[in-house]
Amino acid sequence: MDDTDRKLIAALQRDATASYATLGEVVGMSAGSAHDRVRKLRDRGVIRRTTVEVDPAAVGRGVCAYVLIESSRWMGDKADELAALPEVQEAHVIAGPASLLVKIRVPTTEDIQACLRKLYDIPGVSGTQTVVVLETFFERSVDPGTPSTG
Repeated sequence: MDDTDRKLIAALQRDATASYATLGEVVGMSAGSAHDRVRKLRDRGVIRRTTVEVDPAAVGRGVCAYVLIESSRWMGDKADELAALPEVQEAHVIAGPASLLVKIRVPTTEDIQACLRKLYDIPGVSGTQTVVVLETFFERSVDPGTPSTG
């Protein structure tokens, strides 16, 4: 991936609806060349999908919580069960005091409790620790800039 690819990704992160002509202007190439570059980035899996950012509170999911899931066995094969819960926005296998970390978004704190009940229904879950977010200062997209070398 070169600087042109990084600039294209950054431009798409700012505005996923930008035309290929606009993207081409950003990186100094034709619309067709920009389209070809973006297609190759998609084909290589660098760009996973194109989406819009939605305000969670505006769609009734203003309460955010992170849940550490403790387990009595390996949980790395539970992706499908976690993905089946619409409240779960992210799920990560982790090292540390728990086996999994999930991010949930729900309308109310009562819904956090309901989600926790669903999590406990997953075989192997033996405990949870939940942190409720009071305010989010910012959330970032991955910076396509030059990778840090240490």
